[in-house]
Amino acid sequence: MTHYTKGRIVMAEALAEVTEAPRVMRSGAVAGWTAALVSAAAFGTSGAFAKPLLASGWSAGAVVSVRLGLAAVVLLIPGLLALRGRWRLLLAHWRPLLAYGVFGGATAQVSFFNAVQYVPVALGLLLEYLGILLVVGWVALRTRRLPSRLTLVGVVVAIAGLVIVLDPGCMGALDPRGLAWGLLAAFGLAVYFVVSAREMTLPALTFVAVGLSIGTVAIVIAGVAGLMPLRATTADVVFVGVTLAWWVPLLELALVAAAAAYALGFVGVQHLGSTVASFVGLTEVLFAVLWAWLLLGELPGLPQLVGGVVLLAGVAAVQRGQALSS
Repeated sequence: MTHYTKGRIVMAEALAEVTEAPRVMRSGAVAGWTAALVSAAAFGTSGAFAKPLLASGWSAGAVVSVRLGLAAVVLLIPGLLALRGRWRLLLAHWRPLLAYGVFGGATAQVSFFNAVQYVPVALGLLLEYLGILLVVGWVALRTRRLPSRLTLVGVVVAIAGLVIVLDPGCMGALDPRGLAWGLLAAFGLAVYFVVSAREMTLPALTFVAVGLSIGTVAIVIAGVAGLMPLRATTADVVFVGVTLAWWVPLLELALVAAAAAYALGFVGVQHLGSTVASFVGLTEVLFAVLWAWLLLGELPGLPQLVGGVVLLAGVAAVQRGQALSS
């Protein structure tokens, strides 16, 4: 083979790699956005399905423990199969697993469900998603680099859109207990996004399954120790105008709003990064409004539609700013 022929082969291989890289990056971005949006849609059902349980006598800790526990059981077998006997990976990732389970799972969810007992679900979501500001701040501190101007503009626009959607000024007097729980949920949400964005050799299903198991154990220990009530009933619940058995909303919370939502959310953050994924997660509010329209007949008004467009514009600006700065 001549040097000329070898040179052509090397050039062809290099060209193939260059043209393939953008295609791989685009497919990864599409997968990340799809997973993150479906995750937000699944998470958006949690408030509507949990509130009837709370009204029937369930405590927030009991709802979350059953929700996370059932989700962990569903994901544990495929998660352990994906591990393929590499048990040392669990030990190597014990810190992010602990943070994900205790803060990203247990703390965020228990705090949110406690918050919605004192404030409307929409306001509880607004408070929880203030955690994205903590994500932006953490990334700036860790990298010692301020976010780009476009990213900062996107932050402001997305928050403005969220406020328009929720219209907190029309929600009446605010209970300080709801505010406190909502802010604690914001901290848990920030930990969820930051930990999920870390590079890991642990399979995604394994990480989520073990993390949710740790969160469930943490809640049960806290309940047994008397740090939070674990109260459940078997009374029927009234949901979307229909009386249902208590286990129906629990199954939805476990399978859709937990197992599917957490697994897809982890995939989304792995592809998009913590900052972009946290802002895509803001669409959970839009999905919550949509579910309320479809399931409860609560048609969103013009402010909600305008706010949704503004929010999505902010998300797009954050994503573009992160892409330009990376």
